[in-house]
Amino acid sequence: MTVQPDVDVETVAEKAPRTRKQVIIGWARRLLIVLVLAGAVYQVYSQWDEVSEALLKLPWQSVVLSLLAVFAGLFLGSVVWKIVLSDLGAPVSYPDAAKFYLVGGLGKYIPGAVWAVLLSMELAKQAGVNRARSFTAGLVATGMGVVASLITGLAALPVLLEGQSRQLLWLFSLLLVGLVFLHPKLLTWLVNLVLKVLRKPPLERRFTGKEVLKATGVAVLIYVLYGVHLWLLVNSLGSPSIGTLVLCAGTMGISMTAGLLAFFLPSGLGARELVITGAIATVLPTPQVLALALVSRLMFTVADLASAGIAALVAQFQRKKTVAVEEV
Repeated sequence: MTVQPDVDVETVAEKAPRTRKQVIIGWARRLLIVLVLAGAVYQVYSQWDEVSEALLKLPWQSVVLSLLAVFAGLFLGSVVWKIVLSDLGAPVSYPDAAKFYLVGGLGKYIPGAVWAVLLSMELAKQAGVNRARSFTAGLVATGMGVVASLITGLAALPVLLEGQSRQLLWLFSLLLVGLVFLHPKLLTWLVNLVLKVLRKPPLERRFTGKEVLKATGVAVLIYVLYGVHLWLLVNSLGSPSIGTLVLCAGTMGISMTAGLLAFFLPSGLGARELVITGAIATVLPTPQVLALALVSRLMFTVADLASAGIAALVAQFQRKKTVAVEEV
């Protein structure tokens, strides 16, 4: 069964003269994007003095490959969004999904989880996806991301049990809950409950096991790539082994979840670095690990900005191309 995109009435109404409310929302959207970009750029600026020395000491090949692994992970995140939106009855193209996820994700650089959600919802609305669908898609994709990160994080469990980071073990209770709610029937019930609270119609069909597994599998691959990113940096300082690669993958999984839960901090600043330092200090001296954690943060910030810019440009180009074809 082919499901038509869930078109928002407000999107169709944009062709009519804009109301005062729409003008205010338009300017608020622009202001939010400016604040988000300012927050991300400030993070790069504020960290540069601390990480530039460590960054310049690393082999350029390792830095480039490590950065490419981050880019690959970020762009795969858009695939998860695309799968989830399709199951929610709002199929979109990959460029549009990338715009929602990558540009909207920059909202995390402003303290408070609400900004990323609001920005993603506004961008999705412009593509004809109503706010209720994009909001629930964000919740489902985030939940899948947490489950996937903790599945990957199991690789670092032995280090957590032996080290000083045992207080993070409670995170794995979220894995048990998440795995239960990834069952298609329970996931559909949960999404329909959210839609009911938002006074929106329920899903036309329930989630399928195949799509849930596909999205979760892609999400696990994302955290593996983030682990490769960290391993390339660690490897360049003298700890090249498969065991270290497994540790790095697990560490990145746990650290990303810790950063997500620290939503009151801009992009979870500090929480992620604390986990990385605690785990990787088992294979490298602590000062080196701290420097690598800061380098990793800088790389993610640069990749976030660059990938969001690429996604926005590609989506704009595709939209202009579609309009040109329709006019012909």
